[in-house]
Amino acid sequence: MTDLDTEFHAKLRGLVGHPTGGSGKPSIAPDPVNQPMIRHWAYALDDMNPVYLDPEFAEASRFGGIVSPPVMLQTWTMPSPKLEGIRERGGAPMEITNNPTAFLDEAGYSSTVATNSEFEIERYPRLGDVISSTSVFESVSEEKKTALGVGFFLTWLITYTDQHGEVLGRQRFRVLRFKPENS
Repeated sequence: MTDLDTEFHAKLRGLVGHPTGGSGKPSIAPDPVNQPMIRHWAYALDDMNPVYLDPEFAEASRFGGIVSPPVMLQTWTMPSPKLEGIRERGGAPMEITNNPTAFLDEAGYSSTVATNSEFEIERYPRLGDVISSTSVFESVSEEKKTALGVGFFLTWLITYTDQHGEVLGRQRFRVLRFKPENS
């Protein structure tokens, strides 16, 4: 293994425990949890659970009122997309000012595919909750050979909290960063 390989692998391992990008500050939802967004989600996914849609039913339920589908956690904290310049950003819907994985692109691991997402729910978001999220790299695999090419699985842990700092849930999101097979 060369010094460059050693430096590359140290940088890769060094991602673990650090923010996935930006300033490391929490992402704060642009809007509080609200009924119109819940309704759009429920109809789009054909999830007509009455605790999401029926105030009387929800009031009499264990939740005591309307709640958001728990896997909407990610949706609440997504920033509005910036479409201007999206082609120049390779399709990214937002400006990326601090990309801690840019060194992977430089080393030829220029392609990304999402592989899975897992949620752990502590409690359902309630109407009016203002949700924040923080995201840190949780793990990086050894180099793997896949049908898409050789690469690394990167997993980050996103923690969602309400306006009081109460944890609502966690999401583990995993991607494969790889060198395309035909490159």
